[in-house]
Amino acid sequence: MRATGLLFLALAAVAVAGPLAHSHNDYEQSRPLHDALALGFDSIEADIWLVDGRLLVAHEAEQVRPGRTLESLYLDPLRQWVKQPGRPLILLIDVKTEAAATYAALDAVLEKYADLAGRIRFIVSGNRAREVMAAQPHRRAALDGRLDDLATDAPADLIPLVSDNWAKFFTWRGEGEFPAADQARLRQFVAQAHAQHRLLRFWNTPNRPGVWRELRAAGVDVIGTDDLAALRRFLDAP
Repeated sequence: MRATGLLFLALAAVAVAGPLAHSHNDYEQSRPLHDALALGFDSIEADIWLVDGRLLVAHEAEQVRPGRTLESLYLDPLRQWVKQPGRPLILLIDVKTEAAATYAALDAVLEKYADLAGRIRFIVSGNRAREVMAAQPHRRAALDGRLDDLATDAPADLIPLVSDNWAKFFTWRGEGEFPAADQARLRQFVAQAHAQHRLLRFWNTPNRPGVWRELRAAGVDVIGTDDLAALRRFLDAP
């Protein structure tokens, strides 16, 4: 089994003990990457834009700045972080510009950071060059799938994580009881993903402990938030 497969097994083992904490739009934190690492988060999200051959990190195109590169904000600090023993980490890279060109640039960058492969699992989301990635004999990153992918036979090494929009499947926003039919639907999604050896995540979930409680109870593997301290308190509570 390739090293990235072993790394993802390690992440899956952590998720069995409790959901992985995911820093959504991490670059908007006061200290990108460092706040999430300090709070013991297991997954971190960075949006990238290919601009003049460089991978710049921002949520919107008008927010890109020359100095905020994927390398300077994430890869270089992670190169120092992996020198100390510790837990594995997912870096979820959300592609905002054209899929194939951006992935080619990303793949070239990741080749320079091969030393991170033993601890960091790179997963490409957003605009995904799926056919290009599937055809690669040696991939430095995997794909973030969608719930529709649970109906395919895509290998788990290509799509180890399935993510989708919470609001697309559920109207509940954390007020009142979680409807029983929705509970059953959520557990079915979890069962399907786990049967295929994939982790499951939803985005656009309300930042509320009641929602996090239902996600954890159902066995959802990755819980995301913009409020890192609040999610950390929730996960650490008895």
